[in-house]
Amino acid sequence: MSSNIKLGIVGFGNLGKGAAKAIKATSDLDLVAVFTRREPESLNINEPGVQAVHIDHAEDYQSAIDVMLLCGGSATDLPEQTPHFASMFNTVNSYDTHAKIPEFYQTVNDAAANHQTTAIISVGWDPGLFSINRVMADAILPEGKSYSFWGEGLSQGHSDAVRRVNGVKNGVQYTIPSEEAIEQVRSGANPELSKSDKHRRVCYVVAEENADKAAIEQEIKTMPNYFADYHTDVHFISDEELERDHAKAPHGGFIIKSGQTGSTNQQLYEFSLALDSNPEFTASVLVAYARAAFRLSQEKQFGAKTVYDVAPSYISPLSGEALRRDYL
Repeated sequence: MSSNIKLGIVGFGNLGKGAAKAIKATSDLDLVAVFTRREPESLNINEPGVQAVHIDHAEDYQSAIDVMLLCGGSATDLPEQTPHFASMFNTVNSYDTHAKIPEFYQTVNDAAANHQTTAIISVGWDPGLFSINRVMADAILPEGKSYSFWGEGLSQGHSDAVRRVNGVKNGVQYTIPSEEAIEQVRSGANPELSKSDKHRRVCYVVAEENADKAAIEQEIKTMPNYFADYHTDVHFISDEELERDHAKAPHGGFIIKSGQTGSTNQQLYEFSLALDSNPEFTASVLVAYARAAFRLSQEKQFGAKTVYDVAPSYISPLSGEALRRDYL
């Protein structure tokens, strides 16, 4: 029997499908089952030996799965599912509602600590890799300012929030960064920038038949934590246009810290990503952190964790010796 770490996936949308592909690319992880609220027979997993199971039967797999990857949306799925699954499994999720992370952490920590599981939350590229680089930049360059820019790209979490609006059949949201603002930051000007100075948001929405489009637009534009603080454009399009023009999910962005060392030396710390597929990259980060969740649980480090609590060696399939020899 394989000694690989055994994984499950909850949710088989774009993120879940990306996770299945990422697991297949590893040599130390095995996918056991995909859990869904849909009819399991409707899933097209195409992986020998991988079961499709209704989510109501997940508890039957506690002895078969080491880590569960929670691939639902942050708007409504993850707040409910994460504490539930953390009471039974080690888990990793990509919860990305930044303003609510502290309270989400506390809820998940209570569930995981009480049931002696490890739950790594808010894993991905932002929150996730960008979060790490924000802290690194500020620690190294305490003098100066940090800036985060996202896009141009399709946001999974914001698109999910758009699709939850009453009367919306389907939709996507793009985050567009201001090139002028980016150049100001790179120049070392350290400008004061509001959220709307740095980005605008553009939504493409397929409305249900006879839906009130004005009400949909108003609800999107005033949605707290997602759109209320930004200039937001809402465009209504057809199913065909959505499929033709918005099927891919590119994204990316920049973390930039402009600071000084000594009295005159200007230093620029920049971390960037350019992604053809936001969900596949995010899923790849989730899968890497599944190793960490398993290893931390083996060390009895239970409760909720974030990327700040996980050393890089925990997410790598390589030994410490190999990392010191080949990467350090």
